[in-house]
Amino acid sequence: MVLMVMPAHETWMRLALREARRGVGRTSPNPAVGAVIVSARGRLLAKGWHRAAGLAHAEIEAMRHLRRAALARGATLYVTLEPCSTHGRTAPCVDAIIAAGFARVVVGATDPNPAHAGRGLGLLRRAGIEVIPGILEGEAAALNGAFNKWIVTGLPLVIAKCALSLDARIARRTGEGQWLSGEAARRDAHRLRARVDAILIGAGTLRADDPRLTVRGVGGGVRQPWRVVLTRSGQLPAHARLFTDEHRERTLVFKKRPLAAVLRELGRRGVTSVLIEGGAQTLGEAFDRGLVDRVHFYVAPLLLGGPVAAIGGRGGGVEIVDARYRRVGEDILLTGEVRRDGK
Repeated sequence: MVLMVMPAHETWMRLALREARRGVGRTSPNPAVGAVIVSARGRLLAKGWHRAAGLAHAEIEAMRHLRRAALARGATLYVTLEPCSTHGRTAPCVDAIIAAGFARVVVGATDPNPAHAGRGLGLLRRAGIEVIPGILEGEAAALNGAFNKWIVTGLPLVIAKCALSLDARIARRTGEGQWLSGEAARRDAHRLRARVDAILIGAGTLRADDPRLTVRGVGGGVRQPWRVVLTRSGQLPAHARLFTDEHRERTLVFKKRPLAAVLRELGRRGVTSVLIEGGAQTLGEAFDRGLVDRVHFYVAPLLLGGPVAAIGGRGGGVEIVDARYRRVGEDILLTGEVRRDGK
């Protein structure tokens, strides 16, 4: 009998995960969550997703989309993350679920916050609601990797991103153009920017490239990430676009601060994910200090030569695990998790 029921649970949870993905890049510092309501006869009644911090959680959104509130009685709620059990910007979802009269709640991942993990599930069980946890748990947890790290450690998830040549160089010769990666890779990089809370560079990159660090070509009202600049001297060009464009209020400058301290401060500000875009010195410090969690490297079919390597610092002791490769236009995208010194 279990073998007959489980595939149905997975099917509905996949639909809930699809709803949750609509919130990626929009909900920070909250996690992205999706919910689906299914009748006792196995018919879809409603679905919802968490749209932004301070707005209704996915479970409440789904209940609001029911044709009649009474339809929740005896139904099954599928939710990608354990329902919240404490007061925050909104009331606890557990209370609303119990009051609605659901017969069963099927959960993907448990709450990663050690102070709350399992509490919501316990409250539901004590109210007489059947609880089935751990359905597609790996996928549900991976959806909120940044939130999971931040809520436990107070630090943002750090992604190292760069475009580099086959010989690991990042600088073209004068007159050869600015870009290493192709147009398709640059579009993909903007989609990555749309999923993070902050983009970080060093002062050298600001002076050399005058980057915008904006999200472009991504629809759906994605918010602009914070733009963070590290500088030793504090002598930055006042005319730089980061200080003069329409997003200038989203620019932060840290003077004479170690990268680790900056990340801690960003975590205190509710930043759950940081994309380090350069340059080589900043990326090198991030790797040397063991601060990088993931890589996102676009490898272009070029041989550039020259002395400037893509990653500065001492190097060594860093391994990319769960490596994945994908062709993006003429470039190859390498993504993976960072493991340092065999740990």
